[in-house]
Amino acid sequence: MTPEIEERFAAITAEYGADSLDRVEEMLQPRRRSEHRHPLQSAAKWVLPGIPQVPWHDPYGYPEMLPLVKALEAAHTRIKADQDRAWEQSRDRFSDYEHYLVQQIDWQALYLYRDGRLAEEAADLAPTASQVLREHAVDTGLICPLLESHFSTLLPGATIKPHCDLWNFSINLHLAVDIPEGTGIRVADESRTWEEGKCLLFDYSFEHEAWNTGNRTRTCLLVDLWHPDTTLPERSALTVLMTEIQRLMA
Repeated sequence: MTPEIEERFAAITAEYGADSLDRVEEMLQPRRRSEHRHPLQSAAKWVLPGIPQVPWHDPYGYPEMLPLVKALEAAHTRIKADQDRAWEQSRDRFSDYEHYLVQQIDWQALYLYRDGRLAEEAADLAPTASQVLREHAVDTGLICPLLESHFSTLLPGATIKPHCDLWNFSINLHLAVDIPEGTGIRVADESRTWEEGKCLLFDYSFEHEAWNTGNRTRTCLLVDLWHPDTTLPERSALTVLMTEIQRLMA
């Protein structure tokens, strides 16, 4: 670890207790990195020990995120109207989605939260979703500042190839905004479809893929949240750690 990380970790343990970062420090031990993995998490780079190895989660099962889930679903009609208007009138504000593994022209994104902040430049296009995110995810500290929230639009015929995301200490919430027939998602060994206006929640450190074989676009609102089984000191330490790793890699 760098001196900056060590200094911040020391401050966190001084505030929360000497054992508050045990799982984070265990994750960093090279000899232990493969010991806590489900076979379908094999391509994830960072696996925090002690996180339940559960691919699909109940979006209504966690009190911390329930207000966000309820607010998104209650606002679905307005969120969809905003997104439809943005897609029709401001297509140039969308961009090819840039995953850490690939960039796809048939996977379009409108970012509402990125680089640790709400994208104010997109708030005029998606005012409803931006407000819900601010009130129920950003201001509450529920959103993972290392990642993002965006409208994810798969064009007809598009597929997202099987892959694992980088780590298991955040979790992916989908609000199904506009769902045609012929769309679906597989996480680990279970495939599901989206129900328009409802949320899905899954651990994307497990291998997953998605497809749109329909004849029109499929859009979900994706929000990267802290995994509910992480603690406040762990979230603080992981933010510092991954920010520094990303800086050094850049």
